[in-house]
Amino acid sequence: MSGFISRLRTLAAATLGIFAMASVQPAMSEEIRIGYQKSSTLTAILKTNGELEKALAPLGVTISWHEFTSGLPLLEAINIGSIDFGADVADTVPIFAQAAGAKLAYVAEEAASPAAQAIVVPQSTTIKTLADLKGKKIAVTKGAGSHYLLLAALAKSGLSFKDITPAYLTPADGRAAFVSNNVDAWVAWDPFLTSALHQTKGRILSDGSNGLASYKRYYLASAAYADKHAEVLNVIFTKLAATGKWVKAQPKDAATLLAGLWGIDAAIVEEANSHRSYQVGAVTGPGLSEQQRIADAFHAEGLIPVKLDTTTIKIWSPKGS
Repeated sequence: MSGFISRLRTLAAATLGIFAMASVQPAMSEEIRIGYQKSSTLTAILKTNGELEKALAPLGVTISWHEFTSGLPLLEAINIGSIDFGADVADTVPIFAQAAGAKLAYVAEEAASPAAQAIVVPQSTTIKTLADLKGKKIAVTKGAGSHYLLLAALAKSGLSFKDITPAYLTPADGRAAFVSNNVDAWVAWDPFLTSALHQTKGRILSDGSNGLASYKRYYLASAAYADKHAEVLNVIFTKLAATGKWVKAQPKDAATLLAGLWGIDAAIVEEANSHRSYQVGAVTGPGLSEQQRIADAFHAEGLIPVKLDTTTIKIWSPKGS
């Protein structure tokens, strides 16, 4: 009997030891899957310097990074649950995703940067005005901010989307088509825009200035993730805002870092960054007013099948906003 009691005491002590160890172990780590594009400046910096991993570590959160060629497939990946959070996409992209029934949440925005996208044409072209785009073949990335810029520019000159032949291409393929004269014009955004203007004989026909297209960029998450992970999103929001301020305060340092990531000369990167606000802020209902105009324009042209109420999408608000 004494042997049995001894073994029981040993088992009890071991069990208590296991519980004691469990109480001091950190919580099981959780992964956030972040999607980004090559042009996702602030996210690219955070991915490189490791600052976001450091900031999320106390929460027991790790990161896996997933690169996309453009914004539309990025948001599609959020919608089907392949990623949780998406780095900046142009203002048009959530509209296409919303029209497809995606359950998304706005998390943050970058203030308007109308000069950071433009319609470019070859120097030697006969195209001198927006009206001259009639009948022309134009490279554009479907769903990108440049898509709306093209639509708004056509409308300004009395044309519709049916008056041109769109060539839906990724930024890289659009540039290749432009350089090889396989298209008459190309609608691009920075840093691709500034790089192409420096390295090809092109000129800007129109950018988004003078009220044509504000060109905001948005950060989004799945609605389900936003509902359950406010603490994680607060950390991400804070780091994005700080990184945006750093890019504007230290333009040469930021350009040097990004030049290595993008394979673009640092001086060109610095010029491209001067076109972007990088001012990260909270999303508000009134601040989304242009989203409705974009949605209405796309619907009128038959580019989205349904008339949207853009206010029905979820807006996540950072702590203290």
